[in-house]
Amino acid sequence: MGIRYYSAMTQVIIVGFVCFLCPGMFNALNGTGGGGQLNPTTGNNANTALYSTFVVFGVLGGAIVNLCGVRWTIFGSGFTYALYSGSYIYLNHTGNGAFTIAAGAILGVGAGILWAAQGMIMVSYPREEEKGRYIAIFWVIFNLGGMLGGILPFAINYNSDSGSLSDGVYIAFVILECLGAFLGLALAPPAKVTRDDGSSVVLVKYTSVGREAIEILKLFMNPLMLGLLPMCFTSNFFYTYQFDNINGALFNVRTRGFNNIFYWGFQMVGSYAISFLLDTPRLERKKRGYIAFAVVFIVFNAIWGGSLALHNKYPGGLSLGDRIDFKDSKRAGGPIVLYIFCGIGDALYQTFAYWIIGALSNDGQLLARYIGFYKGMQSFGGAIAWQLDAKSVAPKNQLVANWVLFAISVPSMLYVVWSIKEHSENQDVGVGDAGVVDEEKTNVS
Repeated sequence: MGIRYYSAMTQVIIVGFVCFLCPGMFNALNGTGGGGQLNPTTGNNANTALYSTFVVFGVLGGAIVNLCGVRWTIFGSGFTYALYSGSYIYLNHTGNGAFTIAAGAILGVGAGILWAAQGMIMVSYPREEEKGRYIAIFWVIFNLGGMLGGILPFAINYNSDSGSLSDGVYIAFVILECLGAFLGLALAPPAKVTRDDGSSVVLVKYTSVGREAIEILKLFMNPLMLGLLPMCFTSNFFYTYQFDNINGALFNVRTRGFNNIFYWGFQMVGSYAISFLLDTPRLERKKRGYIAFAVVFIVFNAIWGGSLALHNKYPGGLSLGDRIDFKDSKRAGGPIVLYIFCGIGDALYQTFAYWIIGALSNDGQLLARYIGFYKGMQSFGGAIAWQLDAKSVAPKNQLVANWVLFAISVPSMLYVVWSIKEHSENQDVGVGDAGVVDEEKTNVS
């Protein structure tokens, strides 16, 4: 293929579509509350299993990608998403959640590796002044998957309100996720990828299992990674409350799909909007970080304040027959707008977090480890949050926990932003798709 195929932007777009079809579909499924089931217990336990293995393989993911390359790790990981979605068909027919919970644990392995590979591509391929834009472009494509995944249950269940998604929705998810896995093979080896200025994303770099093990251990002694830890932990914790205790508890099944169209759609808006701030050349990089922090701080406090008001209106949720339909404009308007702002807030938070990590280095191997640490600690928080809901912890207590955790993350978030330098000290280095690049192996695949 021509040089455009090997451009950094093309590769970010390809990995964006992989995530459109795999994690995007998973997000849409999760966003319906309880994996689309009337009883969310199995979905909550599956998510606990998922995020528990994700903790380990998120942290290890960067090392695995450095050793095995991006194409085959993403290809294999994509099928774990299809297995998880397919497990709900079995659940629909048997009521036995064991397979779904096991599939969740397997998905945690695949997701940890996939997100490490995705993050490495997204934050190490662009030049420093382009990182916010590349993150936003990825986030827009990725969240198109969530939008499509919201359209599917909305359309297929439009005339049905059984409380659970039909087999047809799950089958559609499986097909799309398998396509995403195969699309991973379309990625070019990093050794062949070039930026718009003609520079390669890969210079000389060597790695081994021993070196990766040592570098992973160093992450837990790195002051900047420890500073990011509260932000990492909090960054998926809020999904449980938003998906299960707002969307899942207050709306009927077709309206959950309707809501997710806008939840994920406005994620694209939020990420793209903040990218202009994060990449503006008119401000020093640290100032951009402080302003972005202020935006995230204001938006999230507004979200949790609005959530508290909504909780006080519907403290026990709503029974199945009384759940809100999108056509009931008097009841639906406020809660739907709040849920949309939850999506915007998530996009601002995640884009900001990725930008911070990308600002710490330009080293592809190092960034793969940083992203793995971020996703692993993020999943640690997610595992706890899903299990709290599975154990029927009161929704108000979950809401308070989210607000408190966000407040705790604020000082350390500011510390990491304060530590950002105008230019990263590391050289642009990375690995080839087979895990090792040297001066005579720049075309390794």
